[in-house]
Amino acid sequence: MHRRAAVTTVAVCLAIPGQVVEIVDDENRLAKVDVAGVRRTVNIGLLDVEDGGVGPGDWVLIHVGFAISQVDEDEAKATHDLLVRMGADYELELEELKASVIE
Repeated sequence: MHRRAAVTTVAVCLAIPGQVVEIVDDENRLAKVDVAGVRRTVNIGLLDVEDGGVGPGDWVLIHVGFAISQVDEDEAKATHDLLVRMGADYELELEELKASVIE
């Protein structure tokens, strides 16, 4: 008797690195972030802490319009390099970022 292996398709959700360029709306915690040359407004409120949060020059990982983690420049570059090697999934994520608008 032969058994068939179950096939599972997994959707990949990426967090992509970007550098905070400027805070554009402090009250709503929105910042302009540069991701591989694409500048978009993202929400940085998830990274607020008692003694502040992220600001210009800081590196963050972004997912669906939110900065979800602060990283150092080396980790941001290593993550970017890994994503570039992933190819199509990364390109799709960049295209979705280009199309997104948070105001």
